[in-house]
Amino acid sequence: MRFLFVMDPVEKMLPDKDTSFAFIRGAMALGHECLHCLPKDLFNEGPEVFAAVRGVTVSDTPPHASLGQPAVAELSQLDAVFIRKDPPFDGAYAHLTRQLDLVKDRVLVLNDPSAIRDANEKLYAFRFSEFMPRSLVASDRARLLAFVSQVGGRAVIKPLDGAGGAGVLALSLEDQNARSIVDILTEEGKTLVLVQEYQPAVRIGDKRVLLLDGRPLGAILRVPRKDDLRANIHAGGKVEPTTLTPGEQRLVASVGPKLAAVGLYFVGLDLIGEKLIEVNVTSPTGIQELGRPHRRRPRAFGHSLGRSEGRE
Repeated sequence: MRFLFVMDPVEKMLPDKDTSFAFIRGAMALGHECLHCLPKDLFNEGPEVFAAVRGVTVSDTPPHASLGQPAVAELSQLDAVFIRKDPPFDGAYAHLTRQLDLVKDRVLVLNDPSAIRDANEKLYAFRFSEFMPRSLVASDRARLLAFVSQVGGRAVIKPLDGAGGAGVLALSLEDQNARSIVDILTEEGKTLVLVQEYQPAVRIGDKRVLLLDGRPLGAILRVPRKDDLRANIHAGGKVEPTTLTPGEQRLVASVGPKLAAVGLYFVGLDLIGEKLIEVNVTSPTGIQELGRPHRRRPRAFGHSLGRSEGRE
């Protein structure tokens, strides 16, 4: 098969951590052809979408990624297109999804571009609010601080479009900086933010559960540094193997099929203390960390993408 990876420059991939690197490596092991392009390399003439591409190969030894000669690919003639552009979801990202909307009925696009566009990774979790901690999205300082009081005086505040732990701050009514923190993140009341009840279980760790077509591939535990609230790997969180509790299994069994039904096939759920924190859909990571304790690679991923086998 022929796969196109629409993503950032290949030299930005970390061979021991990057999920896109693992996807390409796994596809190569199965004999598939992998192509690479940047979002700006897509173009369409009417409803036909094309990309200026180069073949891409990866290796566990340097040089870790190599690109072939430039060519033009018609996306409808490929077997799958992987949207692996890193967040943030900005205007250029939105335009990418609109171009891919034109061709998604003729080639498998992971994840569905319309679903990515609809699924803000903080706000989409509210569709499953029965599994969330108490949470509020607002921009008014008085309302936000009143909510913090209601949940015990301690919470976490986040920008809606952040990624990798950027902008995630503890918010305590005992902190003289509380009002200032709210003002900075809301831009003096002009921008919505998310405030969530503080989860003490974050000191134990934040679970990243990876789902494929609504079913769990497994989970990793991201343990924050002692001097940091954030458990994100990017922010210095330590990764440990883990399993799902019965409560987490029920959460995944309820949420996973609903995500797959709208075309969110490869998703990362973030859980703390059996509570749903975020639904990561733009470029979920963690598959190398998931596979490493079991000394396996996600090589079977490519088996499920053939047109003859549907979208399993």
